[in-house]
Amino acid sequence: MSNAVAVTHGEYGRAALYRLDKTIITHAHREGHLIFFVDGADAMVMVEDTPIPVDRCSAVAVSPWEPHSFHVPEGQSHLCLVLYIKPMWFLENSVSAEYALQFGARQLRLTDELRALVLRLTALLLDAEETCAFDQLLFGLTKASFDASWARSPNRRNPACRFSDYRVRRSLRVLQDIVGEGIEMEDLARQVGLSRPHFFKLFKQHMGVTPNVYMNTLRSERAIDSLLSSEKSITDIAFDLGYSSQASFTRFFSSNVGIAPSEYRRVAHVSRSNLAMM
Repeated sequence: MSNAVAVTHGEYGRAALYRLDKTIITHAHREGHLIFFVDGADAMVMVEDTPIPVDRCSAVAVSPWEPHSFHVPEGQSHLCLVLYIKPMWFLENSVSAEYALQFGARQLRLTDELRALVLRLTALLLDAEETCAFDQLLFGLTKASFDASWARSPNRRNPACRFSDYRVRRSLRVLQDIVGEGIEMEDLARQVGLSRPHFFKLFKQHMGVTPNVYMNTLRSERAIDSLLSSEKSITDIAFDLGYSSQASFTRFFSSNVGIAPSEYRRVAHVSRSNLAMM
């Protein structure tokens, strides 16, 4: 069964050690996403339509809002280090604003520098009592990965044109407001003055994901925030997000995050430096 070995939230984002033995369905994050092999069977991440290996030689870089899924060979398990980097980190550390919210390449070759940083951050996560250096290591591994992605493929990818259409912006506000409520996408399309097919096409063009995947992302983020910052029961969190039962919420969370919400809450904590800021 897939499980979380360790999860730590910090100033720039969060890092997790996941042992996965099943597919994680297509989903997206507003954060940048880095996936590194630690142990077990080789795996593969499908980023949009591109398969990228996660093994001893290569890692995966997923830009904010890029749809992706995670695949492990049947009957085997894969231990990986996964980083979720806040959008503000990209804006503050990119040379060009035109390409700020994306990596230069999706596949990263694991250099000795990257391997050393992966090992150090992995060791830190396993030592839950010592998290003072977490933000420094998270920043260092992210920066080295970001620089490596652009060194290999400078200006290879088109800059994002997100948020430029007023109807898309309006739909984002509506979705943000009704995270815990049900809404038919046809009704949402009507609210922004479009037919359902035209709305889906425009939304995917500007955001890179469908409205349904975007809504699932918002629900996952709200769920993680509630698990980490409140003492609400899993059932209450499920009801807050519009699920009729804890079981249906657990299935959703497991499919999109990779592990059960109770498992996430059990291992997740906040780094000391970030706790002081909070």
